[in-house]
Amino acid sequence: MSEALRIGMDIGGSKTAAVALDLSGAVVASTQLLTERGPDGVLDTAEHAIRELARLTARSAREFASVGIGIPGQIDRELGVVRNAYNIDVARLALAELLSERTGLTVTLDNDVTAAAIGAAHLMGLSGTVAYLNLGTGLSAGFVVDGAPLRGSHGVAGEIGHLAVDRLERPCPCGQRGCLETVASGSALKTYWPAGGDHPGRILLSAIAAGDAEARTAFEYLVRGAANCVRLLVLALDPHTVVIGGGLRLLGDPLLDGIRTTLDEWSAASPFLTELQLGERVQVLPEDSSAAAVGAALAGIS
Repeated sequence: MSEALRIGMDIGGSKTAAVALDLSGAVVASTQLLTERGPDGVLDTAEHAIRELARLTARSAREFASVGIGIPGQIDRELGVVRNAYNIDVARLALAELLSERTGLTVTLDNDVTAAAIGAAHLMGLSGTVAYLNLGTGLSAGFVVDGAPLRGSHGVAGEIGHLAVDRLERPCPCGQRGCLETVASGSALKTYWPAGGDHPGRILLSAIAAGDAEARTAFEYLVRGAANCVRLLVLALDPHTVVIGGGLRLLGDPLLDGIRTTLDEWSAASPFLTELQLGERVQVLPEDSSAAAVGAALAGIS
C-alpha cells in the first residue's frame, strides 16, 4: 500500500497552489493552476488540483488521507462553508461538503492567512508564538501559539487591516478612516499611486530608482504602515517571531530594512519599546515558499 499523503491547497484570486505532504510534513508533489472564479469554478479548480496531484504521485485521487484548503473570506470550519470571498466571486459556498461529494475525501477549510501562519511556522522551524503579517492586496494577520492556530471565537482573529489607527486618516471601503490597509497593502498602492498600474508592487522600486517622488512617498507610507503593524502585533500578542508574508514581501531587503529601521527609530525614542526588541523579531517568508498550501494540509488534521 502506498504511503498516505495529505493534500493542502491555497485558493487565491488568480491562482491555486496545491501540495501533497507525506507523514513527516515534507512536500512530495506540487502543482499550480489558474483559479476559476465563482462557486462552480472554485469547485472545479479544487477537484482538478486533486486529480493533478494524484497523477504526479501515481495514485488514485481517493487514496489521499485528507484535503485541507486555505481560502480568503469568512470561514466556518465546523460547517465547511466559506462566505464573502469576493475576490473569487463567492458569496457563500459549502466547499468542504461539495468537494467531498465529488472526490470521496475528507475536506476541511481554513482562512488563507491562518493557513499561511501554520505553514510558515512549520517550514521555517519556528516555535513559541508566531504572528504572520500578510502584506498582499489586503492586510491581515494569522497566529500560531505553540504549534496551534489561533482563530478566535468567530474565525476572524487577525483582521488588523481595519484597525483605524493611521494618522493619514484615508477613507477605507469598510466605512472607516485611517485603516491600516489604506497604507500597508497592494490596494493602497494602487489607489494612492495610480501610476503603478494594476500591479504596483512589481514596479515600485524601479520607479523610485528612476526618481518618481510619488512612488517613494507611497513606499514610505507602506514601510511605516507595516512597521506599525509589527508594533501592534508585538504589543497585542508578544510573539517570538513576526513573519512578513504576502506578495509585497517580494520587495525584499528595501522593505525589510525599512521596517526594521523604522522600528529602531521608534525604539530609540521610547525606553519601553527599546526593551521589546521589535526589529529583531521580524523575519520574511522565503520567496519560493508554499506556506499557505502546506499550512492548509497540516490544518486539515488539526
